[in-house]
Amino acid sequence: MTRRFWWALVAALVSAPALGQPNLAKATFAGGCFWCVEEAFDKVPGVVSTVSGYMGGQKKNPTYEEVSAGRTGHAEVLQVTYDPKKVGYEQLLDVFWVNHDPTVTDRQFCDVGSQYRPAIFTHDAEQKRLAEASKVKYEKLKAFKQPLLTPIVPAGEFWPAESYHQDYHQKNAVRYKFYATGCGRYARLDELWGKLRK
Repeated sequence: MTRRFWWALVAALVSAPALGQPNLAKATFAGGCFWCVEEAFDKVPGVVSTVSGYMGGQKKNPTYEEVSAGRTGHAEVLQVTYDPKKVGYEQLLDVFWVNHDPTVTDRQFCDVGSQYRPAIFTHDAEQKRLAEASKVKYEKLKAFKQPLLTPIVPAGEFWPAESYHQDYHQKNAVRYKFYATGCGRYARLDELWGKLRK
């Protein structure tokens, strides 16, 4: 069995409800580079685990090289496992909106292509309802004139990314900061969302 198979198995176990915690829930967001989305959600109390991966494409078990080349239809996503008793899905949506640029479609910051498209992938009817309500809320709260283009779509099969992508912002902090700053992520988010990010 390949190393990729074993990593996929480990990532699946990590993202599954932990023993003794049967009431955990799952949320999936695409906001450009999954390293950056992971950084934002790792800070949220009540988030149990985060796994970078791929969703929304046609190919089974895609590799980073295939996804980054735009050949599979997948988006880079973050799958969040959280404790609803400590953090609600609505709060996760708040974190998501102010940590991506919803004014564009097939890109985020300096990364261009459908693999970097933003999206909210909903796992059930209640998540869809809450996501749609949050989009309406942020249409009213935003200070910029452009409409919110981020789609709300049903979640598909999730494929964990390779091990070196997991917790990248922690394991490669200097390189990560250089990338995120150089890509203009923080500056653009502050420009768009201002005080809502504080």
